[in-house]
Amino acid sequence: MQKVQAADRPAGLPRREFLQFLGAGALGLALPNRGAAAEKKAGAAEANTAPWRQRPRELRGLFPIGQTPFTEDDKLDLESLAAQVAFCNRGGVHGFIWPQIASGWTTLTEAERLGGAEALIAAGRGGAAAIVIGVQAADMGEVARYARHAAKLGADAIVSLPPPKVTDEKVLLDYYQQVGGLTELPLFVQSQGNMSIDLIVELFKTVPTVRHVKDEAGVPLERVTELRHRTNDELVVFSGQGVRTLIAEMELGFWGHCPYTALADVYAAAYDLWHGGQRQAAFDMFGRILAFNSLGTASGNSVLIARGVFKPTATFRPLPPMDGSGAAARGARPLSNRQIRDALDRYLKPFLTA
Repeated sequence: MQKVQAADRPAGLPRREFLQFLGAGALGLALPNRGAAAEKKAGAAEANTAPWRQRPRELRGLFPIGQTPFTEDDKLDLESLAAQVAFCNRGGVHGFIWPQIASGWTTLTEAERLGGAEALIAAGRGGAAAIVIGVQAADMGEVARYARHAAKLGADAIVSLPPPKVTDEKVLLDYYQQVGGLTELPLFVQSQGNMSIDLIVELFKTVPTVRHVKDEAGVPLERVTELRHRTNDELVVFSGQGVRTLIAEMELGFWGHCPYTALADVYAAAYDLWHGGQRQAAFDMFGRILAFNSLGTASGNSVLIARGVFKPTATFRPLPPMDGSGAAARGARPLSNRQIRDALDRYLKPFLTA
């Protein structure tokens, strides 16, 4: 792909924002020339070479965002990372996504992201949980490497946040159109900031691989009805922001939800009960999650340590601030690892399936 020149700035895009978007070497995101046809053909062929590719799974349900554990010397702990996939498969969880905001994707090197994707997809072979790999980056060449790598390994789908600091919807439309053409895998759009409903609908109409959106722009509960209506209910809308309103989300027609991993099996039980017609039981199941979170502050990492998914020696890199990241009531007491284990045993043990 060719580098974008300043003269190629799309009409209506301020020069300052365009230069911010380009960053240090971002490639070809805003140009009609999206790369040679031969390169696209090679990428599509590569996507079909994985011998373990199965028929497309139904990509809906509980898809937690994976946490990212490290060793005491700050090396990516591939064993513990992959253990989350086994955890999801034991617990009847429908899918797994990594690396996104809650995974600390901005703290990871390219080598760590490629190695992590390999470990997760290998761990997921033969299991029911679909594996979705995040491919966002500031450089289009890097995005392409992640996407084609995921396709070659046999991922079930890819997901992308918008490029950093880009708000112009013409540029975002072009970006997602390019990402959608890199592989034949389903592409989840993760909306952010002020990404409009009009943009999401246009992506649905113009990018054949876009049939899912993880909607975190604006107020998702107020957007989902229009998104469903304008796409003839064919766009599968996922929620994020900690999934603190699961029952309301299901009532409104969200078909997917992305909480943290730590209690994903309990979330999945609530989802399955609801969609199996047992709505009161689903309400009660989700209430157990809210009640557990009310006991005190406990990070998802700490709960995964308490549940034996992560090693007691696991370390974690600082994450950027996230909207809705606090699971417990404001001002609640911090919980020790022992208190977390005791609370899990006392209140949730009969409902933990992973």
